Amino acid sequence: MSKFAKKKKGLPAISTASLPDIVFMLLFFFMVTTVMRETDALIDVRVPTATEVKKLERKNLVSYIYVGKPKMKFRAKYGSADKIQLNDKFASISDIQSFILAERASKNEEEIPYMTTSIKADEDASMGIISDIKIELRDINALKINYATHKGKDTRMNF
Repeated sequence: MSKFAKKKKGLPAISTASLPDIVFMLLFFFMVTTVMRETDALIDVRVPTATEVKKLERKNLVSYIYVGKPKMKFRAKYGSADKIQLNDKFASISDIQSFILAERASKNEEEIPYMTTSIKADEDASMGIISDIKIELRDINALKINYATHKGKDTRMNF
């Protein structure tokens, strides 16, 4: 019998020295890639579905106009009729021209021809308000209009 017992060799302990570096790299990655919402939704918008959709290329050149019924917490003050939202506030039809002109003023001269106005309208919004918005946009020569939709099939019955 031997005097010395054989020591069992196990797996070495995992080094945790680089763990803080990994955590900070992940934190930095998510901070850089996360996109924050630019506007708070004051209006309930359920965009219609479409079969042929195309993604907008340069979203920094898009001005959004939201159309729909106010959220429940705003209905006591603004009613339940269709409203327009520009940035973070309710607006009227007459405010659209100044909104688009202010958006143009914030861009470079070369980018102005590529600017697009996106109308995010609820699928149940009245076409009267959409037509009024289009007339206001036409008056200031903002002719590139996009209607926001999501891809899918229309499940409603066609008569």
